[in-house]
Amino acid sequence: MSEVITVNASGLSCPQPVLMTKKALAGLESGQVEILVDTATSRNNVSRFGENKGWKVEVEELEKGYKVILKK
Repeated sequence: MSEVITVNASGLSCPQPVLMTKKALAGLESGQVEILVDTATSRNNVSRFGENKGWKVEVEELEKGYKVILKK
């Protein structure tokens, strides 16, 4: 399996987490990208962005925030 890319966008307000996700996905045909966010709004926006780009989205609730996992 290819390497997992982790993007820590905790503490950042929108649109920063989505922009960081867009940068991480740039040029990736497949793989797994995990984005760490700490608000429901960021979780929803990153999830929607991933879905719109054709990635399978999973969300894990963490002690402080969320891990949005994008797979393709």
